[in-house]
Amino acid sequence: MARQSISLTQPNDEWLKSQVENKEYASKSEVVNDLIRQARKQHQHIDWINSKLEKAENSGFTNDSKDQILAKSKALLNG
Repeated sequence: MARQSISLTQPNDEWLKSQVENKEYASKSEVVNDLIRQARKQHQHIDWINSKLEKAENSGFTNDSKDQILAKSKALLNG
């Protein structure tokens, strides 16, 4: 496993420590790795959504742009 040295702001370091103290994770490294996994999954999901939006936009089904469709989708999700 690759070792890295990173600098954290005090609030972020305190949050990481609290995750370990609350027994959510065994170490701060485990927390950071989990956050990176979550971010990677989120980016994969966003890429999938963008490809579907682009395909729909190119199909002629709508005259809305990708940004307009995304804004409408977010508005529907957020109620």
